[in-house]
Amino acid sequence: MSPISIHCIVLAAGGSRRFGSPKQLVRIDGKSLLQTTIGHATDSLGSAVTVVLGAHAAEIVETLLPNSASVLINRNWQEGIASSIRAGVGGLPGACNGAMLALADQPLVGSQIFQRLIAAWRRLPRQIIASQFASTTGLPAIFPRWCFTDLLTLRGDQNAQVVIRRYTNHVVRLAHPEAQVDINYPEDLLEIPVANTTGPE
Repeated sequence: MSPISIHCIVLAAGGSRRFGSPKQLVRIDGKSLLQTTIGHATDSLGSAVTVVLGAHAAEIVETLLPNSASVLINRNWQEGIASSIRAGVGGLPGACNGAMLALADQPLVGSQIFQRLIAAWRRLPRQIIASQFASTTGLPAIFPRWCFTDLLTLRGDQNAQVVIRRYTNHVVRLAHPEAQVDINYPEDLLEIPVANTTGPE
């Protein structure tokens, strides 16, 4: 194993209340949002990928490709995203030096962005490597091991940006305007320049 090892946690446990149905299963060009994100992560990190599920977990698991990622079920998903971050970070391998947190609802974030984050973090493994878009510094982002305790103390709707803001002097920001597009409402799908977008099947 590489002395500088990294693992990706795909956060996909939310109930999609604003979307009205499991947005993880929305199909874009024939693949679900979640499976596309997992594919980009595995392209970059191989088997070092865990997806955290919660709401609609049984339905979503059936749509995932076999062995495409480890699956972790967050029984406390209704608490908020912090519970999924805690579950993912708490399940990391002991030899893990860095955790990349990614969201399942950023359809324009591709493998090249993950690989750019990873390359920067391997050069600066003591820094937080985060995505900059609009006026936001957020996910996807890589957190070094010294941040894990902070991530494990998040509660409710606190997201990883809390940790990014806490250690702003240790953050390297990479411009990723693609991360600005996320799917919260059905009309958000209109922002995606793809050939075919459909709801869950």
